[in-house]
Amino acid sequence: IKLSKSYEQPSDAVASIDTRKLSSLSWAGHQIHVSLPINQFLDAGVDPKEIPLPHEFILNRDLLAQLYPSFAEGATPFFTLNWSKYAEFLTFRGGLDPVTGGLWLTDIAHHHLAIAILFLIAGHMYRTNWGIGHGLKDILEAHKGPFTGQGHKGLYEILTTSWHAQLSLNLAMLGSTTIVVAHHMYSMPPYPYLATDYGTQLSLFTHHMWIGGFLIVGAAAHAAIFMVRDYDPTTRYNDLLDRVLRHRDAIISHLNWVCIFLGFHSFGLYIHNDTMSALGRPQDMFSDTAIQLQPIFAQWVQNIHATAPGVTAPGATTSTSLTWGGGELVAVGGKVALLPIPLGTADF
Repeated sequence: IKLSKSYEQPSDAVASIDTRKLSSLSWAGHQIHVSLPINQFLDAGVDPKEIPLPHEFILNRDLLAQLYPSFAEGATPFFTLNWSKYAEFLTFRGGLDPVTGGLWLTDIAHHHLAIAILFLIAGHMYRTNWGIGHGLKDILEAHKGPFTGQGHKGLYEILTTSWHAQLSLNLAMLGSTTIVVAHHMYSMPPYPYLATDYGTQLSLFTHHMWIGGFLIVGAAAHAAIFMVRDYDPTTRYNDLLDRVLRHRDAIISHLNWVCIFLGFHSFGLYIHNDTMSALGRPQDMFSDTAIQLQPIFAQWVQNIHATAPGVTAPGATTSTSLTWGGGELVAVGGKVALLPIPLGTADF
């Protein structure tokens, strides 16, 4: 299955950056001008029937200025680079709102505005129909190292002439992102009261992990179809794909060895613990209370994030997620919303 696309057309990746920057900016605008003031009233216990309608906040700046005084100054602080004026509704607090058990809405608005700005800049870095920025073909072909031969030369042509190659890449990226989302949904719950709705939390995690797994399997399947139907070895020599194929025996045998190593060692640990338990010798088991096998590198990574507010992110009041540790649990209505997740022997 071949594509008839010209090489000069913008790729899906560039088009998606253009889409994301505008959607992020629009969403930030909605959160700042509509969501924030309405949630301020709801948190204060105002009857929903008494809260102004969404369009009233947009049309009447004085309404917003009553809640966030810096709104009275309009866009002047923005153009005079006095951005700290907006700190009352664009925050960098970290952690969760103790009222709702969700992320601070002011943090979320700040996040989407920052993402929009980053994508606005990145969107001009890659060439589209306007002829400014770098062409993806040039970027890929410039990727050469001392041990990579021709590097990514020819990869652009693969992605613009094979549907399966392009679909494989998109599935791999979307699948990986979906699994990241699965973990963020519980460690940084974005919606009010989501963290204390345990059934929903479990369902969201399970759903996104399964979907992510399916997408990644699909990525491998379509990569294989590309290799069978669309890959032409006569036009590829010494680029990265060709080099991987020529080293496939070493790569596959190494991966096989790693799987055997990990499988037998973990199986051996289970057998050991089962045997010691059966013999009534808990002191000889691998556990946090007997023979410890602590995941010290993972604990170090956790600690870096837990201590970030006082070190690498002095502007934040707490770490990005309570799961890193270093804080008290957050409870809403007597139900635990989030608490630290310490790692131990069972996570080794």
